[in-house]
Amino acid sequence: MLHTVSSGETLYSIAWRYGLDFRLLARHNGVGPPYTIYKSQQLRLDIDDASKRQPPPSIAANTRRPVANTQRPASTSSNTTAVAQRPRVSVNSTPSVSATPKASPPPRSENKTPAPAATNPPPLLTGAVQWRWPADGPVIGSFSSSSGLNKGIDIGGKVGDSVMAAGAGRVVYAGTGLRGYGKLVIVKHNETFLSAYAHNQALLVSEGDSVKAGQQIAKLGSSGTDKHKLHFEIRRDGKPINPLTYLPKR
Repeated sequence: MLHTVSSGETLYSIAWRYGLDFRLLARHNGVGPPYTIYKSQQLRLDIDDASKRQPPPSIAANTRRPVANTQRPASTSSNTTAVAQRPRVSVNSTPSVSATPKASPPPRSENKTPAPAATNPPPLLTGAVQWRWPADGPVIGSFSSSSGLNKGIDIGGKVGDSVMAAGAGRVVYAGTGLRGYGKLVIVKHNETFLSAYAHNQALLVSEGDSVKAGQQIAKLGSSGTDKHKLHFEIRRDGKPINPLTYLPKR
């Protein structure tokens, strides 16, 4: 199965749409950090099928090892010739000493290149996410694990109410490209957790922005729906989970 990238889509929004882990989707398509994709690019979605094809190569690799071991006992009779060759090896070892300084420069150049790249991406959380409520209104829609119709919770409110980041992280999507979500913001908190804020009236952040927990990122609205509400989701390794299991009790 293939997905053709449209204008405004990101790797995160596509992974969100299909319920996939963004890391697996990126690795499966050979896309490395910062996971830049392009319009009309085709992404393969058959991640489960590809994982089933990996075991055979490892089995073939193991079959080669016993062949090398069977040759060693046969060489016991040639030990006398090996002893006779030892003085000659010591004579040829002198040029190899002079060759070792030439091999030392390459590692130095390799160590210099990764250093500046490490400072480019904004820092992400490495520990547990300190979750907080993204809006002050009451819960008017519950998470549904069986039917899958509601992959998060709905929080009521008035138009223009503050929508806040439920935890510190980085904005990986801000737009209207996901059908049924209206004006949407997706925040990456760490390598495990993502959160989404849908049906906003206005978005106050852009892709790549770093946000703090409790920072206003949007204004509550009704884009893509018939009620003024915030639709809030949490994804763990690409799978939707009930936000109420992480949000603090009111």
